[in-house]
Amino acid sequence: MALINEVSCAMSLRPNRVGEQMKKELGEIISRKIKDPRIGFVTVTDVNVTGDLQQATVYISVLGDQEQRENTLKGLAKAKGFIRSEIGQRIRLRKTPEINFEFDESIDYGNRIDTLLNQISKENPSNDNEERE
Repeated sequence: MALINEVSCAMSLRPNRVGEQMKKELGEIISRKIKDPRIGFVTVTDVNVTGDLQQATVYISVLGDQEQRENTLKGLAKAKGFIRSEIGQRIRLRKTPEINFEFDESIDYGNRIDTLLNQISKENPSNDNEERE
């Protein structure tokens, strides 16, 4: 039983390590190597790699409005082959994972919660005074 746990732990550890390395390299590649004017200020927030290391979902956040976000996604999709070849040169893997870009909605979700909490605290200032006493 212990052997099974060690094997399953090792199998989930490798995709996480590859994902973290890809996250670091992707940030550098997108900011320094890609010259597409459609790609704005992009932050790679997370990379999920499948257990067989064949596919990677790259979560990004983009500074700007919805149009800028869409243009950035189009630019990244166009540069996907170049990005994959750069990853292949930088990380030693038998096969470089197929890359899919998606927006990281968790940042928008967190901002929305923060806005709602601020709105509630402004509407009910008397509750804050009672809690402090």
